[in-house]
Amino acid sequence: MAAMAVNGLKLGTTSQAYLEGKAMSDTKVLISDLCRQFYNLGWVSGTGGSITIKVHDDSIPKPEQLVVMSPSGVQKERMVPEDMYVLSPNGSVLCTPSPKPYPHKPPKCSDCGPLFMKNVAKRRLILRREMSRSLSYKAYEMRNAGAVIHSHGMESCLVTMINPNAKEFRITHMEMIKGIKGHGYYDELVVPIIENTAYEYELTESLAKAIEAYPKTTAVLVRNHGIYIWGDSWINAKTQAECYHYLFEAAIKLHQLGLDPTTPNHGPIKQNVKGVSGSGICRNVSVNAGNAASDNKSEPSRRCIVLDIEGTTTPISFVTDVLFPYARDNVGRHLSATYDTEETQDDVKLLRFQVQEDLEKGVAGAVPIPSDDAGKEEVVQALVANVDSMIKADRKITALKQLQGHIWRTGFEKNELTGVVFDDVPEALKKWHDSGIKVYIYSSGSRLAQRLIFGNSNYGDLREYLSGFFDTTVGNKRESSSYAEIVQSVGVDKPSEVLFVTDVFQEAAAAKAAGLEVIVSIRPGNGALPENHGFKTITSFLEV
Repeated sequence: MAAMAVNGLKLGTTSQAYLEGKAMSDTKVLISDLCRQFYNLGWVSGTGGSITIKVHDDSIPKPEQLVVMSPSGVQKERMVPEDMYVLSPNGSVLCTPSPKPYPHKPPKCSDCGPLFMKNVAKRRLILRREMSRSLSYKAYEMRNAGAVIHSHGMESCLVTMINPNAKEFRITHMEMIKGIKGHGYYDELVVPIIENTAYEYELTESLAKAIEAYPKTTAVLVRNHGIYIWGDSWINAKTQAECYHYLFEAAIKLHQLGLDPTTPNHGPIKQNVKGVSGSGICRNVSVNAGNAASDNKSEPSRRCIVLDIEGTTTPISFVTDVLFPYARDNVGRHLSATYDTEETQDDVKLLRFQVQEDLEKGVAGAVPIPSDDAGKEEVVQALVANVDSMIKADRKITALKQLQGHIWRTGFEKNELTGVVFDDVPEALKKWHDSGIKVYIYSSGSRLAQRLIFGNSNYGDLREYLSGFFDTTVGNKRESSSYAEIVQSVGVDKPSEVLFVTDVFQEAAAAKAAGLEVIVSIRPGNGALPENHGFKTITSFLEV
């Protein structure tokens, strides 16, 4: 089959078959169907909004897959597959829909759907067309997206207007947050807000900056306009779009009721020291979350507190004498009982990768893990030996911590384990929570393990006082970049607005290097600090 030229671009044989294949036609039909659904939801009414989807083909790498895009300025609920544009991986138009008779307008390559591509030309018309696409390709290239949805839903517009100076939308402790990639019920969802412009192609720079500044986000809000949402597939993008719109509507209704969606219990919106509403739905102004009536002028302005667990909220002995032995004694039973589940297979995959790396580095205690062909018993036996060695060495690695979390979950569910916190912790958490300070946990243990300890503690479920959890997926606790990432995630204006409390000197030094305020926790059983360490110390949270 000979190569063909489409809109002046020469395509090879594979591209021609791909362009004319079933996957391409199915994607066009899919976008037509989705546009009708989104029209009924109010997301693409008045010809606004857009959808772009990559045409999946197993034989073609994702970065090289073609993109189908809905046109601009047309009745979205009446579109048919033949109305779609087809774009190359670099954003060039390969196929243009044929014009329809009056009163239909001529087809136009949307300014809003692809808003993420890279090409820039000199002439204004070309500039407008290509810059509008450059943004869509930012999502495709930087996030490996498989689909991008642009919605003009009313709730996505209104939520940006609550605070006209806000640069972020925030909400926590809502079930639908679980539908956003990388988030759980107890996490705080943060969505950047950028300012609208007269022409959507002019949003290119600000949208690209927002994507870079918020590496975990899967959406960007545009004030008084709408939202751009992306996912690794059209299903993922659609699911997240539904969850985002639900959360925006919930936040608006909570605000109307005088309730703050950014706090775990969604209590009444508090007043800051100037008497201005302190709701954090959309917030950009620093607010002293401490006691406004205090006469202590030297007290730092704290908006967030980040707590370590071991030796800070919880005795080291609970971790070393209870949790670690439980995981070590039950790892074989757990792996054997759950070996064929997707969760455990993911644990095994991580352990295989870690052990291979350990073997290459000559780490003591690492033993080869046989292939699956050797049989389940031999694989489990090797895994148990490696895990036992890792626990004895107190390795702070994700592969171990993830598996431990799953083992401990079983222990908590069977009431064989109960989390332990120091006696002053519950009172302090409640005090900080009631004063408007958001409290987060940062531990080398997995987020699951953290939730288990605080959700099943000797003082009951303390998670209502916590706004989120961080583990080593944000980075090593002894590296300053990890704390910089946390500062970005909690959304303060300055790192100094975050207090970090830990018992480990190296962690304290790393957090201080990132600009955080730091206090070192002195608890029974903690290790000795270096002389002249230079940090403020406390023996109880009630001293904070």
